[in-house]
Amino acid sequence: MQLVKKSEATQKIKAEAKRLGFSYVGVAKAMPLQEEAEKLKHWLHQNMHGSMHYMARYFDLRTDPTRLVPGAQSVISLMYNYYTPKQQHSSAPKISRYAYGKDYHKVLKKKLKQLLRFIRTHIGEVHGRAFVDSGPVLEKAWAAKSGLGWIGKNSNLIHPRTGSFFFLAELIIDLPLEYDGPIKDYCGSCTACLDACPTGAIVQPYVVDGSKCISYFTIELKEDSIPHSMKGKFGNWVFGCDICQEVCPWNRFARPHNEPEFEPAPEMLGMTREQWYEITEEVFEKLFRHTPLKRAGFKGIKRNLRFIEETSAPD
Repeated sequence: MQLVKKSEATQKIKAEAKRLGFSYVGVAKAMPLQEEAEKLKHWLHQNMHGSMHYMARYFDLRTDPTRLVPGAQSVISLMYNYYTPKQQHSSAPKISRYAYGKDYHKVLKKKLKQLLRFIRTHIGEVHGRAFVDSGPVLEKAWAAKSGLGWIGKNSNLIHPRTGSFFFLAELIIDLPLEYDGPIKDYCGSCTACLDACPTGAIVQPYVVDGSKCISYFTIELKEDSIPHSMKGKFGNWVFGCDICQEVCPWNRFARPHNEPEFEPAPEMLGMTREQWYEITEEVFEKLFRHTPLKRAGFKGIKRNLRFIEETSAPD
């Protein structure tokens, strides 16, 4: 039973989310995503998901939150800053900024559970589920619908005040709230991300072929080798890629995060090229077992290092 008015409940939830460290919070009405469903269907039909077969599973759940949470009324979208100006050693193979600290899935899931407990304690008995990039949820679509930004030409959600270096998370609940609306797309005529992508993964504005992305090859692809057609296109990226975010003009407004769990280990930042190429499984486990790099694993990182070394040399 809801104990407070929708407006008051919405304000309480947003205030608590901010207290928990989320930078921005928006709310949208839970309903089927018809337009987004058609886009996803076309994207899958074009095989732009490569070997990410999970993207094709649970299509109905992915496009309709009321199937994920029976009686769902609201999708609460939240953004959590992970930007840091700290950099790795200049000679080191590069990892994406989001992977510098502890695994964001665990850090944010804990906060979402705290937020759900707060709602149940201070607003009323609510049924819902928390998602952090790990369930069949079109998180960028929901964040855009709730006014947290627009989906840019590189397919990232961009906030007009602080850019795109954010994790997205959602609470889908059976509580009606006051809903926010989408904001304008401010990409304009800019093509910086399309021009900078070394593998041509951004095949046209707002469409990213996931099977061509450096992040796909260095994280998602589980084969023993990376296609030789990608030779010389990875630069020095060994896990993920930030190129399309680094060139985005909106990220000049990025501000350092305040989350201790996302602070990079000094030992990692100090690793030289030689130390990366000589890394043992024992050292890898010690440094990266609690970080996103565990998704690629020691074998995956060694494969990526070999590919960079072998294909950066001239024929």
